[in-house]
Amino acid sequence: MKIVFITPAAFIRRLRPYQIASSLYGHTNAITGPLILGGILKRAGHEVEVYEELYTKIDYSKIMDADVYCFSIMTSNAPRGYSLADMLKKETGARIIMGGMHPTAMPEEALQHADQIISGEGEEIILDIIEGRITDKIVKGKCIKNLDEVPFPDYSILKTPCETANIMSSRGCPFSCSFCTTSRMFYPYRQRSVDSVIAEIRYYKELGFEYLNFEDDNFTANPKRAKEICRRMIDENLTFKETFFFGRTDMAKDEELLDLLEKAHLSRVLIGIESLNQDALDEINKHQKIEDIENLAKALSKHKIRLIASIVLGLDSDTKEDIKRSVDFAKKINAYQLQPAVLTPFPGTELFNEYREGGRMLTEDWSVFDMINVTFWPKNMSPWELQKEFFKAARRFYSLPASFRIMKIFGVGYGMRRFGLWISILFGLFFCYLSASKFKGSHYYKIKHIDEYETPLKGGLHT
Repeated sequence: MKIVFITPAAFIRRLRPYQIASSLYGHTNAITGPLILGGILKRAGHEVEVYEELYTKIDYSKIMDADVYCFSIMTSNAPRGYSLADMLKKETGARIIMGGMHPTAMPEEALQHADQIISGEGEEIILDIIEGRITDKIVKGKCIKNLDEVPFPDYSILKTPCETANIMSSRGCPFSCSFCTTSRMFYPYRQRSVDSVIAEIRYYKELGFEYLNFEDDNFTANPKRAKEICRRMIDENLTFKETFFFGRTDMAKDEELLDLLEKAHLSRVLIGIESLNQDALDEINKHQKIEDIENLAKALSKHKIRLIASIVLGLDSDTKEDIKRSVDFAKKINAYQLQPAVLTPFPGTELFNEYREGGRMLTEDWSVFDMINVTFWPKNMSPWELQKEFFKAARRFYSLPASFRIMKIFGVGYGMRRFGLWISILFGLFFCYLSASKFKGSHYYKIKHIDEYETPLKGGLHT
């Protein structure tokens, strides 16, 4: 059989200006799930192709010959995925299978657009589903206890651009922040052996990749193991031009770990600072203190590890002043990039259930659930005020003077990237404000003119 995997992208992410801005933020990569599952099917003798919409336009007229279409769905790309699935079903009559975080949280909804749904991890069941031995409409995936048994992603079946290899050395996270979706799909927290991780890294070296991403929710959760991986990368000449990873503030306490990260070229890290308000951090079960954040900034600077500071906007304990303080702090510590994220109550999280039951949801139009748009009624400001705080955070951090400062600290190339992001954000914000003022059907218009619509207590905005 011919099986085609598709990872859709929401409308705004398919626009060329957005794709250009995304390329300035980081190098192209591919979601590993379809590459792992597709590889399993390929080794079983099937013809497999994998496509991602995020970085290029896909000509669907050229892939109408598949027997099965498999969709990898997150919340923000669910409407696009449903639309594509309905179109392909109508045009080809092929089977449609959906999996990913959103179908795992909302299987009955996704089933309206698919023949079968995979909820959770699919490695042990994908072949039986494709070959018809499992016919249930909603199939609960099995938790993979030994991650060393999971095959490496097969990049030979990927048909869209990719500059960076992604590797997951663990699944899940030992922490459970109330707004996080990943720890609910990948539970409990599990780790691969160091030998398995190193073997996959060596495989990517042989494929010629120059960039690597550790996609673990928290690569340094187990410091001893992270150190061993770094030592092996150094000793066996398995370092890359740049390696990205996710970490936590507690890594600042381990000088040996920081030294090894630097030597192994793990030079770009995203840290969830979230807020400089301790009440807000406690509210989301973050398990970190303000002083942890400050110590981390100093430690990363010493070891030349570029910090991507992630902050969450709209926590109940946060005010406009708290958001401003977080952005100013990111500037003060010379964070390489800022990732301001609007608090988003994703389906399947404690936050979603709480806000839905409390009448605080504004919409369930999943296309705007992307951590850029306000989808709920905040506690300390109106929805439009929170949306403007997001715009202000991006505008205040990505400025022309900051581009020159980053150039001085990290070099000309990184400074030019920052300059490009500044230009992109200026254009992006112009169109956002224009949309809020002129385009009545847009989400921004709705939340700016919320009095023209239903209030949250009356059931939220029309979807």
